[in-house]
Amino acid sequence: MSSPPPVSEFAAPSLAFGFEHAPVAQLLGQADVLAVLGFGATPGLPDDPRVLRVGLAPLQAAAPFEVWRSSGTVACGRDGDLRWSGDGEHLFVAFEVDEAAHGGIAGAAEYAYERLGRFLAGCPTPHLWRLWNYLDAINLGDGDDERYRRFCQGRARGMRTLDGAPYPAATAIGRQDGVRVLQVYGLAARRPGTPVENPRQVSAWRYPRQYGPTAPTFARGMRADARLLISGTAAVVGHASAHHDDLAAQVDETLANLASLLDTAGTTMPLGAPSQLKAYLRDPADAAFVAAALAARLPQLGGLLLLAGDICRRELLIEIDGVHRLR
Repeated sequence: MSSPPPVSEFAAPSLAFGFEHAPVAQLLGQADVLAVLGFGATPGLPDDPRVLRVGLAPLQAAAPFEVWRSSGTVACGRDGDLRWSGDGEHLFVAFEVDEAAHGGIAGAAEYAYERLGRFLAGCPTPHLWRLWNYLDAINLGDGDDERYRRFCQGRARGMRTLDGAPYPAATAIGRQDGVRVLQVYGLAARRPGTPVENPRQVSAWRYPRQYGPTAPTFARGMRADARLLISGTAAVVGHASAHHDDLAAQVDETLANLASLLDTAGTTMPLGAPSQLKAYLRDPADAAFVAAALAARLPQLGGLLLLAGDICRRELLIEIDGVHRLR
């Protein structure tokens, strides 16, 4: 099968997201599993379209899998270098692009997003809700030669295939494993979501020229299926980084941005039990401090995964993304 099947208008499935410690074979034996994400050097992952090993090292002794589940019937398959699984209403899609085969990170990003746009155009689930991008050495290079800035240029060129659709929520984090393979995975759907911006921050796609020749093309969040899909969020106020090299202050500022985003999305449920968060840390030695800080501020947090990853600005030490149940 080269593309996901359609779904009945009268049987729209729902999604659930969580962190789970079950063996991967057990997870894949369950019919409702849409995607399983393993992190770091996860051994023994099978060659299954629903599975992706993400090249970010977990900072917990026993890291869970991130598992997406559907209340509908899940089908999965491959389309060349792209893997997918879907329930007719939602689509998990993932692929990995060798930078060397495309002349570097800009060419790899352009190819990835053109490829994604062409695939989605032929699917019953063409609306992008959420994307994750993981690339090695995100801060390498000076000025406009920085790899993140070149990634943004390639991503913007490739997104032209999406025909002017709203920008999805997104994360871009630097891997620390030295592997020059761009990993892209995401969630699309049959119906469009509603992009959400944070009034404390300039929209990323409106950043001034000082941050590169091409502004990042993503929304701060996406409201969909009674959830807010939260983009990578850091200590940025307006368009400027705040609290350079002060981890505690950056944690506080990041949580203030998340609270503002939730308020704009219209939820009365604060960060906590309805939230599943991933925190990316530039320095793995900061894991214990961040875990304690988040436990103190969010004692009822629904789930937390700490990962080693470089943030897109060198002065930033932490970024957080996640999923929040709105009601």
